[in-house]
Amino acid sequence: MLNTILVFILGLTPPILSIWVMQRAKERAQARLQDAMQAPTVRVLPRNHCPPDQYYLEGVGYLIGDITCRFNARSAYIRCAVNPSGPCENCRHYEPKKSGLNSS
Repeated sequence: MLNTILVFILGLTPPILSIWVMQRAKERAQARLQDAMQAPTVRVLPRNHCPPDQYYLEGVGYLIGDITCRFNARSAYIRCAVNPSGPCENCRHYEPKKSGLNSS
């Protein structure tokens, strides 16, 4: 008789625990939904921080740095190959880009 009761209790324990866990999850989800409904509807999105020397070049995309410099990386992530993070103003490595056209 005791074995039967023990088997019966052990058989009912997982479904009862499962129902209890599901109920708690449902209550938590309901509470999160209520919090979301009470939250402000309009949030100010943070502005992307873009470098002041960033500009858009048609066909290439966004570039930073002095595009007239020979060492400019022509990238939106680094300025130049010699001084990737530094400012282009008064850079001692500045060399004007040589044009591919001969003016003879």
